[in-house]
Amino acid sequence: MNSATVRNLLVRGMLAGLAAGVLALVVAYFLGEPSVDDAIGFEEAHAPAHGHEVEIVSRSLQSTGGLATGVLIYGVAFGGIAALAYCFALGRVGRFSPRATALLLSGCALLAVYVVPFLKYPANPPSVGDPDTIGKRTTLYFLMMVLSVLLAIAAVIIGKRLAPRWGTWYGTVAAVVFFALVIGIAYEFLPVINEVPKDFPATLLWRFRTSALAIQLTLWTGFGLVFGELAQRLLAPRPAAAVAAGATPVTN
Repeated sequence: MNSATVRNLLVRGMLAGLAAGVLALVVAYFLGEPSVDDAIGFEEAHAPAHGHEVEIVSRSLQSTGGLATGVLIYGVAFGGIAALAYCFALGRVGRFSPRATALLLSGCALLAVYVVPFLKYPANPPSVGDPDTIGKRTTLYFLMMVLSVLLAIAAVIIGKRLAPRWGTWYGTVAAVVFFALVIGIAYEFLPVINEVPKDFPATLLWRFRTSALAIQLTLWTGFGLVFGELAQRLLAPRPAAAVAAGATPVTN
């Protein structure tokens, strides 16, 4: 793949990430922010009485401009990174079309980058977690994420190595079993973190975590669909004859 194509895919990836970020922003605002507000209300109701603290950034600004800035910048950044990964994966993961490769890459990335770490160390709302352990919790989460991504890459390599001897189906099954087995071992041996207060509403915790998952699902699915379409048009454009055949004849 030449540099011009890589550059074009990178630009399209960032645009697709921006579009996916807009979709994720809508979900975050209408689904995630109410849970955050409820969690903040719980924290304030159970916090010791203190003097009035000056609010540097208002909650209304955090839930609108701050949320939009963070989500959209994240969308553009991850879209560019995903586009570069797509350039490497295209043609190496199977005989898929550019559109199908984008959807496959997005699905695998969602699983490896977010879902697997999330199942071990799920997202927590405000008022949940000891401030003194935030460094440990962050380190463990990113360790789980890096391990998941590396194991996903290893599983793909194993599947491709086994496919010529076992066939595509059994090679894929063996790779999936390998990934699930090693992830299960990691789940067992990595430390468990449970800092949810006993009186914290279970329904609120569930709503917050499902909304966090929904935001990421929207982001990655939206990116896969939009970027897949853009990549398909760039890498496999419709032949001119087909376009001409599909055009409506003009009569004078």
